Formats: sequence, structure tokens, C-alpha cells
Amino acid sequence: MISSIWNLLKKEFRSFFNTPVGYIILIIFFVGAGLFLWVFPGEYNVLNSGYANIDGLFVLAPWLFLFLCPAVTMRLIAEEKQQGTIELLLTRPISTFSLVVGKFLSAWLIMLVALIPSIIWYVTVYILAEPMGNVDSGAFWGSFIGLIFLASVYGSIGLFGSSITRNQLTAFVVSAVICFTMFYGFELMGSLFTNGNTSLYLKNIGIHAHYQSMSRGVLDSRDMIYMIIITVLFLLGAKTALTRKK
Repeated sequence: MISSIWNLLKKEFRSFFNTPVGYIILIIFFVGAGLFLWVFPGEYNVLNSGYANIDGLFVLAPWLFLFLCPAVTMRLIAEEKQQGTIELLLTRPISTFSLVVGKFLSAWLIMLVALIPSIIWYVTVYILAEPMGNVDSGAFWGSFIGLIFLASVYGSIGLFGSSITRNQLTAFVVSAVICFTMFYGFELMGSLFTNGNTSLYLKNIGIHAHYQSMSRGVLDSRDMIYMIIITVLFLLGAKTALTRKK
């Protein structure tokens, strides 16, 4: 099973970078984040903030991920259905679970590659700080880990969106809507209630409250477990959709 997952992961990872589209998606993410952090004036601009940190990245990243993750995952299963190769894939000696996990891990790895520039920006701020190294490294790495977990949740949602349709554009839209709802929809619903307990309960259902906690550099096991549970639930949803197809 592990070898099947590994082979599928390598195949999907290479396939993403075998076309210019893969590079374009990552470049758009990199340039978009870079412009807000280093060029456009505003609250996210590192040079204008007066502080040696890139906290703006961890505020921007979830919104940029709303487009990056669905763009990465939209083709994973929808394209197989569109080309008629999903039937062939499902008849091969590979379990549906291995198929889902292999494709998910490939998407997750691609999204982690997209996060590499943030490490470069951290090193840049580390060098530019006065005195050099005067940055809150703990907060950065805690927030970075939060982004890794967020990428896994968005990736699983994207894979689920791709598993329920054969059209890549539909998969992109469905995944983006679900990601937004899970990230900020419950936050908005919670703000409509004056009852503190109800408001808190609704907000804790969504991703935003847990990610916000992690982005402060606080790695609470409850937040990490929440992210893992949501990831697993959507992967199971994708597996169920494929099992019914099979």
C-alpha cells in the first residue's frame, strides 16, 4: 500500500510541473504574496510596519490559499473522470484509500513547495532586523506550522471537490466555496449571535478560530487535532465518492 501511495504521489507531483500551468499557479501565489509584503503600501508591508516580522503573510495566506489550493487539486480526480481514465485507475490493484491518500499527499506537497518563499522572506527579515536576528522566531515557526495544517485541510477539501464532479472549473468553484465557508463562514455566523456561548460554539466549528490561535505561535493540541479531523473527514468524503463510482 505504501509503495502504491508513493508511486501515485510521484506521478501526480511530476504531472503538475510537466505543464506551464503548474508553474503559473505557484508564480501567481508567490508574486501576489510578495507584492503585498514588500511593494504595496499598507498594513501588510514589512518595510513600512517598523517591526521585524512577516505577520502579514499569515493573515494573507489563508485568502491566497482559497485560490491556490483549489487550483492545485481541481484536476486530480475531475480530469481522470473527464478523460475516462478513472475507471481504468479504479480497476488497478490499488485500493481507493491509497488512491485518495496518494493524490492528497501530492497536492499537499505542492502547496508546501509554495510556502518555501516565506522561509526566504523570514531569513531576509532576520538579516535586516536591527540588531540582526531581532525577530520573534517562535511566532514565525508556530504560524508556519499553522499554515502547513491549513494547507492539509484546504487540500482535502479540494480533493473532495474534485471527486464529486468531472469538470475542473466546477471542482475549483465548489472547493473554493467550501474552503471559504469552513474558514470564515462560521466566523460570520457566530458574529450574528449576541449569546456569547452560541457565538463561540459556531466560531469554533470553523477553521478561522483554530488557525488564528496557531498563527499567534500557540501550538495547542486541540487546534492541531481539529485540523487533522477536518482533513480526514473530507478525505473520507472523497473516498466515498470514488467508492460509489467504483
